[in-house]
Order: sequence, then structure tokens, then C-alpha cells
Amino acid sequence: MEHLFFIILGMLPGLAWLFFYLHKDANPEPKDMVFLIFLLGAAIGPVAILIQYFSAKAISGFNDFFNLGLLSAGTASLFFINIVFIAPLSEELLKYLVVRWQVLKNPAFDEPVDAMIYLIVSALGFASIENISNIFFTPDISSQLAISQSTARFLSATLLHALSSGILGYFVACSFLNLQKKNLLFWTGFSLAVAFHGFYNYLAYLIRYSDFFVLAIALLLVLMSGLVGWQFRCLKKQMAICKIR
Repeated sequence: MEHLFFIILGMLPGLAWLFFYLHKDANPEPKDMVFLIFLLGAAIGPVAILIQYFSAKAISGFNDFFNLGLLSAGTASLFFINIVFIAPLSEELLKYLVVRWQVLKNPAFDEPVDAMIYLIVSALGFASIENISNIFFTPDISSQLAISQSTARFLSATLLHALSSGILGYFVACSFLNLQKKNLLFWTGFSLAVAFHGFYNYLAYLIRYSDFFVLAIALLLVLMSGLVGWQFRCLKKQMAICKIR
């Protein structure tokens, strides 16, 4: 029963934000498609771990081969490179690929705001499996500690995943509304999503040195929330139906 309790706790932050963002869409998406994208978002969690593991091994091997001294601080430096660069890049790409694979040429994608909705759904599926893993891999986890972790991740990491993917979703929508600048708009959005994600991870890394960085993370998430809210309002003004090519 305790394991089931931990799984539910890990799912709750993602589900709470899922219901919040689904209400942003005036024309609700098919429930089966939302469920599928959420599950696929969760399924890419192990894939992201493998990519990050082998990327770290490759960087370490490259450094040893050329004797560049890039990782002079050892494991700590490699960990820093992973959380600030490799993890944001791989995770944002995988969350997007779920939507590209299943949604962007599907009849369910029939209005600009859907790009943001489905990318957020994919992100929340990913965040949910990440939350569950975080609980189970915490040594000597107790119910009280698990509840605290779940609450903290609801307000931070889970929201971060939704917001970074939402930002990318806006630019994906814009790329379909302006085909002449499709590639430029997509890569602008992807770069912003990775940059925000990486900066969040960097601030989270610095919390060990000062509680000031908790405030810095809060301000970053408020800024991102404001940006995503503005993006939703902009897309809702777009009356054209997306033409998928």
C-alpha cells in the first residue's frame, strides 16, 4: 500500500497542473488523445535518463582522450554539465517529439492553441514519472517526506516542465501560422525552452549554497508563467485553423 501511496503522490502534481491547463482550451481536446500524450510523455522518462547517461559517458571519454582538463573537478563538473546542458536539451527535445509524432498531423490539432496544450500535456506526463522516480530513489523515504517532496515539486520542477514546453508550443503554433519563417520560429522556441530549463536547473543547483536561490527560482517561474499566459491569450486571438503540411 505504501508503494501505491508514493505513486499517487508522484502523479498528483502533474495531474493538478494538467487539469489547470486543459481549462485554458475553450474547445476541449479528445480525452483519449490527451491520455495518450500524457502516457507517452511519461514513457520518455527512461529514454531521457539513458540519453543523459550515455552523453555524460561520451563527454567524459572525449575529455580523457584529448586530455583537455574540462572536467578537472571530476564528477561534480560532469553532473553540472548534465543538469544545465544535457538534461534540458534532451528532455525538451523528447517532449516535443512525442507531440510531433502523435499530434501535429492528427485531426485533433485543429487550432493554434492546441500546440501549447499538447506540449504541456507531454511535459506533465514526463514530470510525473520524474516525480515518482524522485520519491522512490530518496533513501529512507517516509510518507511525510514524500508529501513534502511532492508539494515542492508541484510548485517548482513540475511547473517548470509545463512552462518550458508551453513556451515551445507557442512557437510551434506560430510556425504553422507563418510557414515562411517556420524553421526560424521553431528553433527560437526550442532555444528559449532549453535556456529557461537550463537556467532553472542551474539555480536549483545553487540552492545548496544559499537560500537566496529559492527566491530566484520563484521569480523565474513567475516570469515564465506570465510569458505563457500572454502566449495563450495571443493564440486565442488567432481564429485561423492550422493547416498541417
